[in-house]
Amino acid sequence: MSTSTPPPLADVAASDATLRRFLHGLPGVDPVGLEARAAALGTRSVKTTAKAYAIDLAISMIDLTTLEGADTPGKVRSLAAKALRPDPSDRSTPATAAVCVYPDLAATARAALGDSPVKVASVATAFPAGRAVLDVKLADVRSALDAGADEVDMVIDRGAFLAGRYLAVFEEIRAVREACGDRARLKVIFETGELSTYDNIRRASWLGMLAGADFIKTSTGKVGTNATPANTLLMLEAVRDFRAQTGTQVGVKPAGGIRTTKDAIKYLVLVGETAGPDWLDGHWFRFGASSLLGDLLMQRQKLRTGRYSGPDYVTVD
Repeated sequence: MSTSTPPPLADVAASDATLRRFLHGLPGVDPVGLEARAAALGTRSVKTTAKAYAIDLAISMIDLTTLEGADTPGKVRSLAAKALRPDPSDRSTPATAAVCVYPDLAATARAALGDSPVKVASVATAFPAGRAVLDVKLADVRSALDAGADEVDMVIDRGAFLAGRYLAVFEEIRAVREACGDRARLKVIFETGELSTYDNIRRASWLGMLAGADFIKTSTGKVGTNATPANTLLMLEAVRDFRAQTGTQVGVKPAGGIRTTKDAIKYLVLVGETAGPDWLDGHWFRFGASSLLGDLLMQRQKLRTGRYSGPDYVTVD
């Protein structure tokens, strides 16, 4: 968990001017080329043995998520039970990576998960809009940490970013990173659907990593455009290049709109072919999803038994 900019880039955020110069000096993104590469990687065929491995890997990378106004402690306890044992009839099914909830339900998730390897992730910083003063955002973070969160998913101030106030966004991420300290890993959400251009997504990716993000995350799942293969590919290129330049590895989390096993496998191919095998692990790549798990479990059982179970086999949140 890094709380400072890696030494090779230590002076980049010395001022608004130096940070702007660095971010606008990043190579421009070729949208046609980016989307074509993402589409081409998505056509890769995966054979049966590899598919079984990919399904289990994808399950182990899921942040099983409920972020609704109607969430209740009972729903969170049910979600935690599902995360711990996704398929009660098959103990070989891996647990998910985390359960992701609002801060006021983090303590419920913590109690339900106990000392299991499944993490408690909590959104914070006035999720999903991020429209609050910094003191309120930091109070939100401390509330999640005090409730037992292992991971904090913060949203950036998109208005400040789009207005070119990069240092303000940097300093806010840095403040949250310092609040998390060694207690929690920090995922920084860009809401890529609101950033308008691929160049902005590349700049936001580097800005988040420079400020100390442990993960960079596409979206909240609360807007029309969430994770896409193209924007995730762009972020994977960013973490790959950031590690090459600084030696620091940062995770990636696409979130929103990933619903099927076919979708998940496409993303795993993107990870392996772009960032490399070091990211093919739940510590460095996550799916933000609420419905993906059900399809993965059905496809897993189809591979194992040759048939799909009835409609009540997989629980529906």
